[in-house]
Amino acid sequence: QVQLVESGGGSVQSGGSLRLSCAASGERDSSSYCKAWFRQAPGKEREGVAAVDNDGTREYADSVKGRFTISQDNAKTTFYLQMNSLEPEDTAMYYCAASPYVCPAVIGGTQSARDFAYWGQGTQVTVSA
Repeated sequence: QVQLVESGGGSVQSGGSLRLSCAASGERDSSSYCKAWFRQAPGKEREGVAAVDNDGTREYADSVKGRFTISQDNAKTTFYLQMNSLEPEDTAMYYCAASPYVCPAVIGGTQSARDFAYWGQGTQVTVSA
């Protein structure tokens, strides 16, 4: 089992920035897992935002490219989502996730969530106009 604990959500104005963190613990080899961020707005399905694979390959949803950056620490036990130029449309509950398999080829959309077995509890991000 892998436990994921998120932090860093909050409320900002449009154009602002936030950094989310997700600390992973449990399985000894979880450092090699695919790690990702998802979000879910009220009344909508959970969608993929960004993912980073064990070899450092990163993938982003089209809606956040150029604004969000996923990264991880050297030990690969904590990963982050730096969110810049936030827009009201980014308002959602954000979840970190991990998978023992290679990251999906496309993280954007609602299908990629099925590839992830481990989830954090979620952290709210609210962007006001």
